Amino acid sequence: MAFTYDYARPALTVDCVVFGFDGGGLQVLLIRRALEPFAGSWAFPGGFVEMDEDLDVAARRELEEETGLRDVFLEQLYTFGAPARDPRGRVVSVAYYALVRPDQHPAAGGSDASEAGWHAVDELPGLAFDHAEVLRVALERLRGKIRYQPVGFELLPKRFTLGQLQGLYEAILGRGIDKRNFRRKVAAFDFLVPLEEFVRGRHRPARLYRFDRRKYRALEKRGFLFEL
Repeated sequence: MAFTYDYARPALTVDCVVFGFDGGGLQVLLIRRALEPFAGSWAFPGGFVEMDEDLDVAARRELEEETGLRDVFLEQLYTFGAPARDPRGRVVSVAYYALVRPDQHPAAGGSDASEAGWHAVDELPGLAFDHAEVLRVALERLRGKIRYQPVGFELLPKRFTLGQLQGLYEAILGRGIDKRNFRRKVAAFDFLVPLEEFVRGRHRPARLYRFDRRKYRALEKRGFLFEL
């Protein structure tokens, strides 16, 4: 495929911010770069978009090539285009983000990534390019979105306790939440189904719940407003 341009043009890349929750804290998936620039440094999975490739396809391809992850939900986050963000030249990046469970998506480095692994968000190494800014924007989006959409359930087991649910929200928001107020709001959600199953807790057994996605979508069509 031949191209002729009258003007200078930027290159285009994609980057993937993949969040996970291990039950204790929020995590993010990083790869260690095998090539320059920033060889040996940690970064988000990503790479150049091919000339005949859709952006979403490019993001999924790069994520699978560099980490082995596939069949995960990716949503476009933001476009980063500071002129000096990439030492190779004028490069614009379209970032995506995803929410997965790390135990269901073990990562292994591949392609131009020498290593891939999960890292605690509050204990990250220095990141290549402008990926610290990419992470800041992704966290801001996630913290905003969990207040009006139940996206947090993507990070929990299919059966979970209210304590696990609260722990997830506290990990994402980066602050404590009043237990009584949180449980009062959660109890009003018809799509949170209590099960006749319990797990041993510190003081008494904790009931397990599941998220009924179909019921939530039915409520959403009727104008239900999720707010937590």
